[in-house]
Amino acid sequence: MTALDKILHLAPGSRAVALRNVTGTLTVFDSHFPRFPVLPGVLILDDIVRTARLAAPPAPQGVQWELAGVQRIRYRHFAEPGDQLEISVDVTAATARSVSVKAVVRVGGRDITTVRELRLQHAGTVQEAS
Repeated sequence: MTALDKILHLAPGSRAVALRNVTGTLTVFDSHFPRFPVLPGVLILDDIVRTARLAAPPAPQGVQWELAGVQRIRYRHFAEPGDQLEISVDVTAATARSVSVKAVVRVGGRDITTVRELRLQHAGTVQEAS
């Protein structure tokens, strides 16, 4: 799992912008192209989903937003150790049970990943710890 380092902008139900620093100490770089370390696209997608959850309207108590689908994701450039990802997510549609967003991930002002539509939906009831 990944973690966002900083939230730059947050407007629940509308938009979120977050930063993630790609450190060279991530264990994924030991096996993901050791001579040319790049951040796997699935980890970038995970960061987009985390940021989308922040941008989504608040979920009812006891439920959480889960990834339901992705349309037209494009990985345009690599993310390497030392890069700082700026993840921008804008809500394009929302209902009581689902949210659609578009997203852009930038490094140094350059688009590295774009998502035309990412959809979240309610995952159901979250079990409380005993």
